[in-house]
Amino acid sequence: MNREEDNLQSLGRKTAIPGNYSPNVLEAFGNKHPHRDYWVQFNCPEFTTLCPITGQPDFGEIKILYIPDEKMVESKSLKLYLFSFRNHGDFHEDCVNIILNDLVNLMQPRYIEVLGDFVPRGGISIHPYANYGKPGTKYEKMAEKRLENYTLK
Repeated sequence: MNREEDNLQSLGRKTAIPGNYSPNVLEAFGNKHPHRDYWVQFNCPEFTTLCPITGQPDFGEIKILYIPDEKMVESKSLKLYLFSFRNHGDFHEDCVNIILNDLVNLMQPRYIEVLGDFVPRGGISIHPYANYGKPGTKYEKMAEKRLENYTLK
């Protein structure tokens, strides 16, 4: 990975954490192994967002698992992006789908899934799951199958 070649702005520099939801901090770089299918997994065990009704903080873990195509997400930019939710008010299900949509728009991966594992509030924990497979490919069928067979892990 070459910061200049891939036009990466955050990597190797001191950067401020965004105060509000900020998909524009996400950065991608070229996959050096696009000829091969392989998994990349990110775990963010300190994900925080705000309840859109009460404004109180919600805590959880976000897990992102994907098979890259031509582009990959740069991990520091992903960290800043996920931290940008800390003052953002959305339901857990919305956060998971927003993250999925933003990463699909950024990378156009072959396959991606996002799981939220949120700390219980009011005695109920919520574990939203969303996935995407590139349309017209075996990954679209993979997404259908994985969603169909999804169980909390």
